[in-house]
Amino acid sequence: MMQTILSNSIGMVLIILIINIIYVSFFTIRMILTLKGQRYFAAGISTIEILVYVTGLSLVLGNLNQIQNVIAYALGYGLGVIVGMKIEEKLALGYITVNVITKELDLDLPKQLREKGYGVTSWVAGGLEGDRTAMQILTPRKYELQLYDTIKTLDEKAFMIAFEPKTIHGGFWVKAVKKRRIKE
Repeated sequence: MMQTILSNSIGMVLIILIINIIYVSFFTIRMILTLKGQRYFAAGISTIEILVYVTGLSLVLGNLNQIQNVIAYALGYGLGVIVGMKIEEKLALGYITVNVITKELDLDLPKQLREKGYGVTSWVAGGLEGDRTAMQILTPRKYELQLYDTIKTLDEKAFMIAFEPKTIHGGFWVKAVKKRRIKE
């Protein structure tokens, strides 16, 4: 059966395309896991990744005289990057820190965000046009978009900037964020 598919030009193109989408998806996820310090999980993924890679590459190298195979390989690579990124978005590994600055001192945004389950450190900051409320909020990445929507609902003019922390140690961050559930 497999030999029949491989001897068929369209079948070969589809197999190469699918194999490369799978390979690059694994590659993308492995790189992200590596950057997030998940070395053992990344190593496991890389084992599968290389098996898929060698299989796909051998199919292309064994049939270099057919340009459609090379095109399928290249197209599969590009699609694999997109698929890998989508998978990572769904996994939403790690945490995000969002710094928020708002003019709305009367709204008590930190309290409203805490009531929804977010960990908020806040302080009064001086801006060009007067006092502001500045906040730093740490949340699991799976709640990132929900946090942005919540902030925009509470203050549509709030300034937000987000980044992924590399190291988290001590205080509320370590004790409560891992087990905290965010309310909608």
